[in-house]
Amino acid sequence: MTSCTDCIRILIADDHPLLREGVGSLVGKQPDMSVVAEASTGKEAIDLFRIHRPDVTLMDMRMPELSGVEAMTEIFRTFPEAKFIVLSTYGGDVQILRALRAGARAYLLKSLLRKELLETIRCVYAGRKRIPPEIAAQIADHAGESNLTGREIDVLQLIAAGNPNKLIADRLSITEDTVKAHVKSILSKLTANDRTHAVTIAVKRGIIDLQGP
Repeated sequence: MTSCTDCIRILIADDHPLLREGVGSLVGKQPDMSVVAEASTGKEAIDLFRIHRPDVTLMDMRMPELSGVEAMTEIFRTFPEAKFIVLSTYGGDVQILRALRAGARAYLLKSLLRKELLETIRCVYAGRKRIPPEIAAQIADHAGESNLTGREIDVLQLIAAGNPNKLIADRLSITEDTVKAHVKSILSKLTANDRTHAVTIAVKRGIIDLQGP
């Protein structure tokens, strides 16, 4: 941790120690920034935010206990002025929009942190939003497409887990014919050739997550 007077006070929330260390080292070299705390879970991020009231929080999308979006949502209930930069390995348009709708002011791919992070922190601290061109392109590529319903996402998640229609029907308490109708709609909306292709598209776009938060 570093400290300085009138610095941008930063909370780093990520479950990977090496990433926290790398980001902390990068931020710590800046005369106008200070890392005030580090969290490794979504719940810890909430607790540390309440204690330190950071100016900017770097929030990983995928963490144990609570996801980045869930942690942000909880923090915003008490601190609506909070400023978040979401960090992620993935650039799927649905995941990006989920983070932005939750209140994130910026979304950065971890592969771009060394190049983009410091400028993004200063931008967000100043009250502006920042979406790198790579991220904006992901959103624009799918603008106007039909969104899957919550039930269709449930079906697709179960397909991704390898379940046949009968088991999906049993799990969701619906008929097999209803499952088939959902699958047909999913394939159409995602412009997918088959179930496997639909899962591949959905994972890439961040519609479903094979690994969990």
